[in-house]
Amino acid sequence: MPFVVSTEANLSDHVRRQRVYDGTVFCLSPRASIRAMADFALDMVSRAFDGRDPMTAHRDLAVEEYVGILAALKPAFTHHLRSKELLREILLDLGADITKTYFDVPKLRVVPTASYLSSGLGYNYSAHRDTWYAAPDCQNNWWVPVAGNAAVKGMQFHPDFWGRPVENSSSDFDAYEWNRTSRRDAARYVTHDPRPHPKAGTGMEGSAVRVVGESGSILSFSGAQLHSTVPNETDSARISFDFRTLHIDDLMARVGPENVDSRSTGTSVRDYLRADTFDPLPEDVIAMNDADGSANGVLVFDPAVLEVN
Repeated sequence: MPFVVSTEANLSDHVRRQRVYDGTVFCLSPRASIRAMADFALDMVSRAFDGRDPMTAHRDLAVEEYVGILAALKPAFTHHLRSKELLREILLDLGADITKTYFDVPKLRVVPTASYLSSGLGYNYSAHRDTWYAAPDCQNNWWVPVAGNAAVKGMQFHPDFWGRPVENSSSDFDAYEWNRTSRRDAARYVTHDPRPHPKAGTGMEGSAVRVVGESGSILSFSGAQLHSTVPNETDSARISFDFRTLHIDDLMARVGPENVDSRSTGTSVRDYLRADTFDPLPEDVIAMNDADGSANGVLVFDPAVLEVN
């Protein structure tokens, strides 16, 4: 199947989701709701670096100091009430039914030069599917460039393996063990990253395609798409944010791309919040999707355990 990129912005949310499940990647032009959240993110980043230009701060800071800034900044953005409110406005703007759409809290990415930091809080993702991280088959991924040249330091897709299995390490990933240790410990890793990130086998990622939009644009794609980080080999940072959504009807009906190769355990669906009320999914719906996760793990990650220097 050819790799399909669409810029159609007026589709219903239902039609767009079905197209995403068929492998289409949507690249939507900037709109006011997305710019509002991008501006909020950039303001938080700028404040965190306290007068330094966040695009070049890594040139002057010791990497440990830089990581310390990110260790406070990233969860502050992710769990800020305003982030959730702005994300809800984006979903409304895109035509989602916010009584049935659930989102995972947004993640802020500040990616400096790869030779400076590519582990832990600056992790450069190898080719992977989000389903390998115990995500549901119907997960929709959304990615927004905020600042920096996304063409040379953003993300890329590996379309040769859409709907086709690829050798991978997802059997080593358990969502509840990840919650217990790996999410908590990210800031500890500066020069290496031993966490069990699922990834495609060496040399197994196939071709790479970059879909680039300007600041404030948004990419929408399936969590089953094989994708990776483009290592930042420039001398300035890249800032972006991303989030994930699911429609409860799709989750209950098990709609989405076929799981061709994920062997991860547990489930990430407990992380999702209803877009209008910020309530979690009902327990009976969660139980339908729980996949034999570790009995010793943590079902829901508590950001209070993060170590902030």
